[in-house]
Amino acid sequence: MTRQQWALGGDLNVARVGYGAMKLTGWPKGDRPGRETALAILRRAVELGVNHIDTSHYYSRDGVAANELIREALHPYPDDLVIVTKVGALVEGSDIALPAAEKTGLTPDNLRRGIEANLRSLGLDRLDVVNLRMGDLDRTETPLAAPLETLLALREEGLIRHLGISNVTAAEFAEARKIAPIACVQNLYNLSRRDDDPLVDACAEAGIAYVPFFPVGGFQPVTAKHLDAVAARHGATVPQVALAWLLARSPNMLLIPGTGSLAHLEENIAAGALSLSPEDLAELG
Repeated sequence: MTRQQWALGGDLNVARVGYGAMKLTGWPKGDRPGRETALAILRRAVELGVNHIDTSHYYSRDGVAANELIREALHPYPDDLVIVTKVGALVEGSDIALPAAEKTGLTPDNLRRGIEANLRSLGLDRLDVVNLRMGDLDRTETPLAAPLETLLALREEGLIRHLGISNVTAAEFAEARKIAPIACVQNLYNLSRRDDDPLVDACAEAGIAYVPFFPVGGFQPVTAKHLDAVAARHGATVPQVALAWLLARSPNMLLIPGTGSLAHLEENIAAGALSLSPEDLAELG
């Protein structure tokens, strides 16, 4: 793995290639690994130098919960392990099927409920980083200020160390920074989905981490002109090149690729050592 790190929140040094736990549960859809494989993936990730794991209490399906897997695999946690979780529009994982108007996770009571659920399931007294996830970007009439102020109050209670925001617009990013210190932004971004280019740059200028979800495309694999050619030149896979491109894109980029495969885990982490040339980057556009 690359030795490059980022000080998340200014004081939590994490490797720039982390791990996202969502796929361990098959939430909200798709296959998942068996329990022993899931536990082995988490342990192997840490062995390979991962010290940034992304999760949520609502990553849970059919009795398989990401936080509980993390706790079983890794507790007592290594001193340098940073677990980043999220609360927001969803209260439980099944809420994703509700119409936007019926999702109630952003109320003060349900935000506290989400924080307490994460603390309990992870076996922690304080959460390293909590992202406020604002729901789908096509939402309307969902102000950011009130839920962020609720999380800020919970931070002042000592339940949260740092705050982040997720699925937000550039305007919401600017608004959030007026309310609370922001450690990271977690939005959709990858080689073929670059709408957030200005926000990536704004975060870098402010010293704030940008954490792209679906870094290799998620449910729609990433595609780009010349991607196969660049991968072949390096003897790498297309997802490895997509991850390496993100690392090259900006120094504040932190990756959390998820997988339910030990082999893919090792490939993803190896991407941290893949260096793309200026010619490669120009070819990818």
